[in-house]
Amino acid sequence: MTALGKLFRTTAFKIVAVYLIVFALFAMAVIGYLARHTQALVVSQITETIDAEIKNLQEVHADSGIGRLIDVIVARAQQPGSNLYLITSFNGAVLAANVTDIDNVTLSRQGWSEISYRRTDDAADNLHDSRALVRVAFIGGFRVLVGRDIEERERLRQILAAPARWSLVVIVLLGIAGGLFVTRRVMKRIDSMTATSEQIMRGDFGGRLAVTGSGDEFDRLANSLNAMLARIENLMGGLKHVSDNIAHDLKTPLTRLRNRAEEALRPKHTEAELRRALESTIEESDNLIRTFNALLMISRAEAGEVRKAMIDFDASEIARDVAELYEPVAEESGLTLGIHAPDNLPVRGSRELVSQALANLVDNAIKHGGTTKGSKVTVAARRAADRIEFAVGDRGPGIPAQDRLRVLERFVRLEESRSRPGAGLGLSLALAVARLHGGDLRLEDNSPGLKVTLAIPAQPGQTKGA
Repeated sequence: MTALGKLFRTTAFKIVAVYLIVFALFAMAVIGYLARHTQALVVSQITETIDAEIKNLQEVHADSGIGRLIDVIVARAQQPGSNLYLITSFNGAVLAANVTDIDNVTLSRQGWSEISYRRTDDAADNLHDSRALVRVAFIGGFRVLVGRDIEERERLRQILAAPARWSLVVIVLLGIAGGLFVTRRVMKRIDSMTATSEQIMRGDFGGRLAVTGSGDEFDRLANSLNAMLARIENLMGGLKHVSDNIAHDLKTPLTRLRNRAEEALRPKHTEAELRRALESTIEESDNLIRTFNALLMISRAEAGEVRKAMIDFDASEIARDVAELYEPVAEESGLTLGIHAPDNLPVRGSRELVSQALANLVDNAIKHGGTTKGSKVTVAARRAADRIEFAVGDRGPGIPAQDRLRVLERFVRLEESRSRPGAGLGLSLALAVARLHGGDLRLEDNSPGLKVTLAIPAQPGQTKGA
């Protein structure tokens, strides 16, 4: 397809063409209205002049009689550029006139008529192609015709017709030129977007749509698509990071599983040794299952699959249940676990996911909360404006400020040796749960230690102190 053919097929050109047609029709209607109105105004002025003339002749007849009326008509008929005059007796004899070839039908019809005529003072004795607007009146038994040449109306119509035609031609030509110009500019932007899209489809997620800075609809679209592309690029980068971490974190336990199974197959093992190998294999398998369950739970939370199953529950009950569950674990680690959760903290959401997220935060606090005498892990639930906040604090080494965003990613563990149990998914799950509920997750300095706050909206319609 040729470039011109592509232009004609574009939506922009079609819109311009429709606009041009509508504008041309509108222009024609306006010009036609002005022409008709102008002609009507001319005719109206002529009729008013003739009516005034008839009225004046009637007054002359009433004051001075028929003789004076004939003299006045003769005098007026001889003036340059005069009206058309004709007066006949009751039997049709012409008494005075400056026009000829007026048929009896016209003279017998009172009121307004349009006629062709000859003037008596015209040496060429031509029949005027233009028409006269005349009125016949009866004055004292005599027929009196008074008219006015309406050639001015015809001339005015011709004067208006030529510019109107040329105006429409100019409008069409300018419209086509403007349509081509606009369409080319639009096509240039579209082609640029298409080229960038093809670049991205080839795997280069760093491509971005050009923004001119004009703030037009293409710029707004480009900004939205660029934001989407940046989000996709981040997700793809995160997916690659997650894939790398999965390969790294799951390869080791799977290798251990294989080695233990291979070791158990060797001869000369007692029944007790085989049992220990099986128990170790089951334990390692359970850790892998927990890791995959955490990944599935994060995916469910990020996809919003559980929104339809959300219920109303009391956040204070969740906090107390999780604290009660982890209190023996904290004691075994030499820590004290404190709980502060006043009653009546209503929220709407997924009780299962919120409980799991809070459990992950408490488990992390116990693992990294330190073992020095007097170390304490605190669990609190409270209302803050229109939100319910779960706060878990410890007295451990904490997390440097520059790493607090990074630890929210999946499989990220600041402990490079990875000697402690865990897969680095606890904070990622908590963040996914917070976003699912329209909340957020904050990591703050606990001076010393780390304080993690999970905030989710309170139940709609509930007020502070309710």
